[in-house]
Amino acid sequence: PGQPSCRSFVEVINEKYSPENFPYRRGPGMGVVVVPTAGLQGSPMKDRLNLPSVLVLNGCGISKAGDQAEIAAFCAHVMELDLSHNNLQDWQEISKIASSIPNLEFLNLSSNPLAGTILKPQCAETFSRVRRLVLNNTQISWDTVMLLTQNIPVLEELFLCLNEYSSVSASSVACPTLRLLHITDNSLHDWAEVGKFGSMFPSLDTLIMANNNLASIQDNEDILARLFPNLRRINLNNSGLNRWEDIEKLNFFPKLEEVRLQGIPLLQPYTKAERRNLMIAQLPSVSQLNGSVVTDSEREDAERFFIRHYLDCPEKELPFRYHSLITKYGKLEPLAEIDLRPRCRAQVEVHCEEKVEQLCIRLDQTVAELKKQLTTVVQLSTNSMRLYYIDKDSAFGPEELKYNNRALHSYSIQDGDEILVVPKTK
Repeated sequence: PGQPSCRSFVEVINEKYSPENFPYRRGPGMGVVVVPTAGLQGSPMKDRLNLPSVLVLNGCGISKAGDQAEIAAFCAHVMELDLSHNNLQDWQEISKIASSIPNLEFLNLSSNPLAGTILKPQCAETFSRVRRLVLNNTQISWDTVMLLTQNIPVLEELFLCLNEYSSVSASSVACPTLRLLHITDNSLHDWAEVGKFGSMFPSLDTLIMANNNLASIQDNEDILARLFPNLRRINLNNSGLNRWEDIEKLNFFPKLEEVRLQGIPLLQPYTKAERRNLMIAQLPSVSQLNGSVVTDSEREDAERFFIRHYLDCPEKELPFRYHSLITKYGKLEPLAEIDLRPRCRAQVEVHCEEKVEQLCIRLDQTVAELKKQLTTVVQLSTNSMRLYYIDKDSAFGPEELKYNNRALHSYSIQDGDEILVVPKTK
């Protein structure tokens, strides 16, 4: 906001990191003084810039590179570059910047208008040292993504969120180094498209694809094990999965240990606790579910819950997992229903001198409120009565109810117990 939208990369670093705006501070990573070489004497650049090795230039209106020799002179030590929310729409200009920064490992181009821009293969080669590449919300075409992955032999992390992909094409050239693919908020609803990531990225360790309306997982065990041999983490939050079979299929990824599966239609009918129990029982080798560790005791409780959950289920509808858990625990008895709510009333005998009355009292009231209730039964004012409680099952004698504000249920009063009312002696 307020930035002109056609500034060069050189102008922006010159302004942002000039000694006046960005004073040099000693200490690791705090800033590096770069003295330009003699060949640049006539340059309008300051004679020194305090550039850190991580450059954050988001939202600066950058649309072009500027003088490449100057970029090279000042950015030799730069390793990370955030150019998100600028106005870059020409790969040629981005390439001029990247090719002048020899140690560039992280490049963020999110929210630059790159839809429909053409990337030439020789241009793609200039990104060959980048390990982490962020292209969220750029509307970059899938063909361009493929060209980049084929030309970056060290690429480890790729971010492609919010790019409206509903289908992808498999590349003939795999990218063996990619470990993390972050492709949330797209429209990948067909598993066949997701399967293509397996052949393109054989070392994939983490696949984050929340907020895609993925409907189901169609492949069989052999294909899944072959496609994703190294996948350890998957995030399928807010996908459209609605059958337990799809959850069972996650067991076919040989190394899968962390799963996120919130907001899927399958789990709608269950309570929060039921969801977690059923998921843990279905996924025996998963050690983390929805970000929290699954302990051994939690797993045992979940598996026992699972067996009981399916006790009355017809044989042909039983999930596959049920049979292996029966082998492990045997058929369990249904749990007895125990009502854990505090009791709210008791039927007591009120004794006052010669008089005995049966009375139902509320246990959520205080001693003072009980005294008030008893005034009509025993014709004494609240100030002139003392109350004692006699537990019919206890060997101890009467206990005086002397604290007016104490709640009755804290005395463990049961049906059949006695309340003794004694008039206070003057």
